[in-house]
Amino acid sequence: MAWLWRSLALLLLICGSPWVAAEVPNIAAAANIKFAMEQIVKDYQQQTGKQLRVSYGSSGNFVAQIKHGAPFQLFLSADEKYVAALASAKVTADNGVVYAYGRLALVAPNNSPLTLDTDLSGLTQLLQSGQLTRFAIANPEHAPYGERARQLLQQKGLWQALQPSIVYGENVSQAAQFALSGSTQGGIVALSLAMAPQFRERGRYVALPDEQHHPLTQRMVLLKGAGDVAQDFYRYLQSEPARAVFRAYGFALPEEGH
Repeated sequence: MAWLWRSLALLLLICGSPWVAAEVPNIAAAANIKFAMEQIVKDYQQQTGKQLRVSYGSSGNFVAQIKHGAPFQLFLSADEKYVAALASAKVTADNGVVYAYGRLALVAPNNSPLTLDTDLSGLTQLLQSGQLTRFAIANPEHAPYGERARQLLQQKGLWQALQPSIVYGENVSQAAQFALSGSTQGGIVALSLAMAPQFRERGRYVALPDEQHHPLTQRMVLLKGAGDVAQDFYRYLQSEPARAVFRAYGFALPEEGH
């Protein structure tokens, strides 16, 4: 739990002033939306002149921090079950709204012998040949994309055989860094990260079919005591300009036939 107290202490130090907390809201965002969110925040700040402070990480870790008093005003989760957990703890303003549906991608660095395909047959072949030594996913204990990656690998009968080779990222963004670092043969991460220019130039990817894992229903919620700026940004995230950015990063959106 040391990580929790260190994170909480840092947040309280940064945000200890009531004036700062009210004027520059602290937002907790799932790691898989990092690059989309950076563009949305930039657009919002340029349009309104209002400032935001965004932290990125795994949804499960954020829930633990928020329950222990971390001064976040808005939480964007990678899995709606984490919003439900906060609602049950009575720290949210309401039940929130779904803002996107996430997807998985199989990725490999440019120097990898891994053949990319949607049924993971290339991964199976590489594993059987003994050439697979390192394969990255997010920690399934607190990262939704890691949980779904594990589920997919279990469904394909690969999970147990992969155990000696699995490299865990603390969140899906770190898992993507590991997967495309050149020191692994690949990984299963968020499609939104695989599509980002920061990662796309370092490797290859293929989007994996949604039906191969439980849905990644991404929900956001205002926390109790959220100020005017956080509430305004919450509304902006549901506007067409923000939705267009999410769409460009491979997310399916509510009310678009998902």
